[in-house]
Amino acid sequence: MSGQMIVKPSADGIAAAARAAAKGKGLPPVHKWNPPFCGDLDIRIARDGMWYYLGTPFGRPELVRLFSTILRKDGDEYFLVTPVEKVRIQVEDAPFLAVDFDVTGTGPDQSLTFHTSVGDQTTAGTNAPIRVVRDPETGEPSPYVLVRANLEALIDRKSFYRLVEIGAHHDVDGQSWFGLWSGGQFFPIIPSAELP
Repeated sequence: MSGQMIVKPSADGIAAAARAAAKGKGLPPVHKWNPPFCGDLDIRIARDGMWYYLGTPFGRPELVRLFSTILRKDGDEYFLVTPVEKVRIQVEDAPFLAVDFDVTGTGPDQSLTFHTSVGDQTTAGTNAPIRVVRDPETGEPSPYVLVRANLEALIDRKSFYRLVEIGAHHDVDGQSWFGLWSGGQFFPIIPSAELP
């Protein structure tokens, strides 16, 4: 035996390490940390943005917020990362849910700032694109906005309906699209010809 202690990851241990790492201003620099992989932790983020531990919803919003600050996506997998551990969690769709947004300006000068259920804000633009995935069978849209470093927020239904109300038509590569302006960028949602 090597004398190395094998420790099973726990939510309490990750929370303690996250609190220690979060002493500074802003988000912890999870992109700079390269701790060893310590296994899977039974945390699941549902499509509706609800966080579950061992099948039970998190009862403390401040703990969800804390964990959201140490979330990282590597490839197609999601991890909670501290300076000393890295544990894999399950994410059903996107790790965040955009529950509201603010609008300033109009047309190409418009800016859309999204608010997530865990307290993040992101203004859509070149570094925070909006994308819409349509279900191939039903055509139902799933809109997303990039929040930070490969982590997206699913835009909730009520917000998406509000976005559609302020959408505009714009030519993209010679084709008319219905979409959204933000941060000087046009984000296509659906070809204009496919609108009812």
